[in-house]
Amino acid sequence: MPLANPARASSAIAALLLAAMVGPWLAVSTAHAHEFWLAPSRYRAAIGETLAVQAWVGTGFRGERKPYAAPRAHRLVMRNERERDLKQVAAHGDLAFVRWVVGDPGGASIGYESDFASVVLEPRPFDAYLETEGLEAARRTRARLGARAGAGRERYARCPKTWVAGTDPARATRPLGLTFEIIPETDPTPDGPLAVRLLFRGRPVADVLVRAWRTELAAAASPRDAATRDSVGPVVAVRTDRSGRARLPIKGSGEWLISGVHMTPCSDRGLADWESWWASLTFARTAP
Repeated sequence: MPLANPARASSAIAALLLAAMVGPWLAVSTAHAHEFWLAPSRYRAAIGETLAVQAWVGTGFRGERKPYAAPRAHRLVMRNERERDLKQVAAHGDLAFVRWVVGDPGGASIGYESDFASVVLEPRPFDAYLETEGLEAARRTRARLGARAGAGRERYARCPKTWVAGTDPARATRPLGLTFEIIPETDPTPDGPLAVRLLFRGRPVADVLVRAWRTELAAAASPRDAATRDSVGPVVAVRTDRSGRARLPIKGSGEWLISGVHMTPCSDRGLADWESWWASLTFARTAP
């Protein structure tokens, strides 16, 4: 059958070919700008209960599960009765990064750190991403370079943590030793404002944009399915001071996500121009 409009058909075919080539690149190039967080099967549990921790990536505190990828795992640690290195027992491809039986009432802090992954963005999308994430130093550097800044070549790592509540909040308020880490100064589970410190390689880091999201819990201090629940916007956005401290005026019961991004010039310009670390902390506050 002859085509009614050959020119229009050629345009449509070209558009389909372009979408096929560009679509996967767009998916890869934007995925790194999503939040990455850990969530336990329950945020509070009794002795003898089995808990599992899964990883999620998405926007608006809604996303998809990410299976444990052993080749990308740099650290996987838990602090409960003692500190444990879990990399040797985590299973590649498993949706649960961690499984354990609760052995005491003190609570547990779990942290994960990935190795770097790389991404390249065209200049305008990269500059817009820097603005959205509050990465002002990198944005100013690129603005000074103008057209010479070129595409944004970045490598990024994830540094999420989660807190399963218990009677020993010191397990949450001591650093786990991740390269970039959000550390609550007090037990994060009681309602009211929360002060956090952001450490990069063990040192306070200033001027990081710290944001907080909140969503409702399911029953028994369990998170609702992040793949199907509604997206939410950040309820708080503040910057760290020179001591790496940020005071978050958060309030209300539910599941909380605190997140921040730190970016520096890449130490190896042959690999990328910039490198970033994405830290997050999740915890729950239950209604009295």
